[in-house]
Amino acid sequence: MHKRTRYSLLLMLALMAALVVALVLRKAAPPEVARLLPESDAIVYANLKPLRAATHFDRSPVDRTPEYQQFIDATGIVPERDLDSVAFALHRMDDPAGPNGPVGYSEVFEGRFDGARLARYLASIATATESYADHDIFTIRVGDEKATRPLRISQLGYDTIAASNMPTAEQIHSILDRHRSAASPFSGSSLLSARYRDVPAFSSAWAIGHIGLPFSERGSISIFGLQLPLPEDTTFVASLRYLGTIHLRIEQIATTDAEAARATETLASLLTLMKSVQQAQAQIQPHPTTDAAFRELTDSTKIEQHKDRAVLTANIPLELVKQLAAPNTDLQP
Repeated sequence: MHKRTRYSLLLMLALMAALVVALVLRKAAPPEVARLLPESDAIVYANLKPLRAATHFDRSPVDRTPEYQQFIDATGIVPERDLDSVAFALHRMDDPAGPNGPVGYSEVFEGRFDGARLARYLASIATATESYADHDIFTIRVGDEKATRPLRISQLGYDTIAASNMPTAEQIHSILDRHRSAASPFSGSSLLSARYRDVPAFSSAWAIGHIGLPFSERGSISIFGLQLPLPEDTTFVASLRYLGTIHLRIEQIATTDAEAARATETLASLLTLMKSVQQAQAQIQPHPTTDAAFRELTDSTKIEQHKDRAVLTANIPLELVKQLAAPNTDLQP
């Protein structure tokens, strides 16, 4: 083979190999909307397209407030129809009694938007506008008469919007800074770098970090009125995957194996209690469809210890998801 032809072939093979590596890295990288988020105590991500395809929640009638309807009329954006993926950064607030409460949020939304209409609407209601990194940041005051807080919104591109309700512009600036280097699959916050590797592959929704933040109550985690025997700063990795059914996995990351064993035992006792309560409610107020879905959920739930982790797994019936996605649905058994 001619030397020049051989070199050309080697160059082509090297370029192809580099392309394959780039594609593999891109596939294994966290979603871009999550990589754009600033430093935070927790991250929640959801790809809404599989859920929309499975439940058709975008076709269900929605009761909208006048303000929400005004936003839709002005921008043409119908969130349940137009949002494809969302990522939220949760920030623990130093003053839980402040305008943000115990948790502040920064968000990135990806979907289908009319940028010009959205910009006109934001400009019409903004109390201030800032230019940063070649993007406009619109500040809107939200809240009630007793306490208001700033909500900063910026369009990152034709299909991406960022927002933050933190007291200063630091977080929205960070998102815009990250947007400049978003092409790198290694970009993202320190939390994302440390914990995304624990998220199971092909998860449509996941959460990492101190997931108890939105459910914190007097230092513990309270969900649906049930207080879990876990401190609010417990680290979790939670995920949802569609594997014929919707598979839920929640890992509590303990500091020691012994602590994980205690958490596993306590959570197993709570699961037994929940099953008893669900059975009693089903007898008092029967709701056959919902009862069957909840029973399938609780029967499939398992709690196991894997070294320093307490791991909960369960299968969520699609019928239950459809009921949760439908507005004005009474889910009481």
